[in-house]
Amino acid sequence: MKKQILYLLLACVGMMYCSRSYAQDPHFSQFFANPIYTNPAFAGSAVCPRVGISYRDQWPSLGAFKTFSASYDQYFDAISGGIGVYIMSDRQSDYYREFSAEFIYSLRVKLTNDITLNLAAQANFTNNSLDWDELVFPDMIDPRYGQIQGSTLAQRPDETSKTYFDVGAGAVIFSENWYAGFAAVNLLQPDEGFISYNRLPVKFTANAGMRFNLKRDTRRTNALFGQPVISPNIIFQHQGKFNTLNYGAYLDWSPFIFGAWFRQSMAFSNRDALVLLFGLEWGDYKIGYSYDITVSSLSNVSGGAHEITLGAKFPCPEKHKKIRAIKCPSF
Repeated sequence: MKKQILYLLLACVGMMYCSRSYAQDPHFSQFFANPIYTNPAFAGSAVCPRVGISYRDQWPSLGAFKTFSASYDQYFDAISGGIGVYIMSDRQSDYYREFSAEFIYSLRVKLTNDITLNLAAQANFTNNSLDWDELVFPDMIDPRYGQIQGSTLAQRPDETSKTYFDVGAGAVIFSENWYAGFAAVNLLQPDEGFISYNRLPVKFTANAGMRFNLKRDTRRTNALFGQPVISPNIIFQHQGKFNTLNYGAYLDWSPFIFGAWFRQSMAFSNRDALVLLFGLEWGDYKIGYSYDITVSSLSNVSGGAHEITLGAKFPCPEKHKKIRAIKCPSF
């Protein structure tokens, strides 16, 4: 019984830490396998039709966070921009789940012969559901018998399912081998609380990246491997009282892709995780796996985080204009 109580206390500490840090919008370590979630202005950035699927298991030792997403985006000549659709299912515990669907339009504006700007608008529909019967309150834990049924402290809310509408916007400016973007979502700050009023904070995202070819003489490139390219990137996110800084680099040596990221707050002393990634990209298909090595105070109880992504590109329409794609990382 003492061991069970200890595990329960550790889980509670983890859940409290989680509610402070991540009980807002879900996040992914493979940002660019979820480009239109990172920034809606990436819709249509690959020009040809593109689909992606992601699964993330956050802190598996606590068994709390499992997130699934699927996306589609494509550039259309007729509207001079891209269309994107994104769905996500996020299980934040055994009793709380979120499902959302996003619809995006991204306008492409050619600023110069070398520089292009994407401007995007996003509409979002989200449903949050609460399984009240799975909740455990303090008066339901007996020191001798463990969990018992029924609580006299908590009153069941009038509704346990809530659907709301929200909007967002984003911009990406890019050239041949660099890009920078900014996005703001949850602009309407909807109320997502069941018992009390709880506004969802606006999430701001800023990111930038570059590409450097490590081998200039393409005539001597090995037939099995592509030209090696290194891509440093940085992503900053702010939501409510919390800031997250992600920085790292990818080595793309087709068909292999390696990546390493570090995630922290603006203060280096508040470190979160080291992310290691391995991916394969062959032709129009790709698969990636990443693991978050927790370096915070939860390192002994969280179990890190596993993330798997799948992606595919399809041929462009035959009469498609020659449009430059954003050369952002694959994962």
